[in-house]
Amino acid sequence: MDRLTRRGILGAALATGPVLGAAQAATVPAGGPASPSDEAYWGRVAAQYDLTDEVVQLENGNWGVMSRPVLEAYERHQRMVNRRNSYYSRREYGADLERIRARVAANLGVAAEEIAFTRGATEALQILIAGYNRLGPGDAVVYADLDYDSMQTAMDWLAQRRGVEVVKFGLPEPATHQGLIDAYEAVLSAHPRARLLLLTQVSHRNGLRLPVAEIADLARARGVDVILDAAHAWGQVDFRLPELGCDFVGLNAHKWIGAPIGVGVLFIRKDRVEAIDPFMGSDEYSEGDVRRRVHTGTSNMAAYLALEDALDFHEATGAAAKEARLTWLRRRWTEPLRDVGGIELLTPEDDRLGSALAGFRLAGRADGPSNVALSKALLERYDIFTVPRFGLASGACVRATVSTFTTPAEADRLVAALADLAKA
Repeated sequence: MDRLTRRGILGAALATGPVLGAAQAATVPAGGPASPSDEAYWGRVAAQYDLTDEVVQLENGNWGVMSRPVLEAYERHQRMVNRRNSYYSRREYGADLERIRARVAANLGVAAEEIAFTRGATEALQILIAGYNRLGPGDAVVYADLDYDSMQTAMDWLAQRRGVEVVKFGLPEPATHQGLIDAYEAVLSAHPRARLLLLTQVSHRNGLRLPVAEIADLARARGVDVILDAAHAWGQVDFRLPELGCDFVGLNAHKWIGAPIGVGVLFIRKDRVEAIDPFMGSDEYSEGDVRRRVHTGTSNMAAYLALEDALDFHEATGAAAKEARLTWLRRRWTEPLRDVGGIELLTPEDDRLGSALAGFRLAGRADGPSNVALSKALLERYDIFTVPRFGLASGACVRATVSTFTTPAEADRLVAALADLAKA
């Protein structure tokens, strides 16, 4: 079936009922939800997922559940690849992958020649950091406490590999839009030999969303290149890459886009490809081809084929509608807790800085064991699954992450549980 036709069918199904026909009495107007709190519409979205009933699942940041249509497509693709074997992979897979590459590029607002597929954002970002060849002894590289652990390790490795100074700093809490910009400006001003800056669009630790475009602008004015970690942004934040002003980006499709595990994207702006070395001398593509920067051997072909189906589902739901719903659900539990004594929220009230992920801790309990115990208490006493996070300059926290299938009642349940624990 034609891709556009499939996407149209998905959109109509979300407006009038579940794709696979599960019973739903209510209907919503065609064209998407009336509002982020339109439970009739979002109930139809939730009906597309097969979810565990063991717990209230508020740890949706590890990787994203595939919707039922995507899961069934993935299984169909896997059967086809397994059946046709190398007769398919050597003759047709290349053309199929190029079509999907163009589809991903269109979603991101860039040219197909500017992206390559990886097995995840971590692999893409490690390639960018390790391959960045504009550094020499005495230069500095900069990252913050909220950046992902593997990326911090890669930046630290540059001290051995390139002879650079590694600068790590803590972002201010409580965070404000201008305060974050000022913090990056201050650290870059204090290190005039800085040449490379790592930014994380949405932090996996506390859900803080950075004003990336503004920070990238001030970095560029100082001759500093930015590598952007957009692993948690693509699929939950409505954006196009050119808006962010970053030449080097790593993204994940198996978090908020909802593709199978093992699908990532590497972006390099086409006039900056030479700043990243080919991967270990790879010569499979021409010198200026972005795909020469990645070499991972035989890929999970079915997973990449299912990426197209995941984009169908994502785009039928709507990026802007998803962002609004996720913001509304996160606010549903964070805002009532601002008035509860004994709870410290790490998510600012400014929605420009918020995401589906949010961090919290009991007041005065920033140590690791206390937050492990808090997450454990939420699970064992209230059947709410969250995850402790570490590495912030201010200490450890617990992270709760909503998804489009999260219900208001589940968010309310977290509020009640934390209010109860705060009293204790």
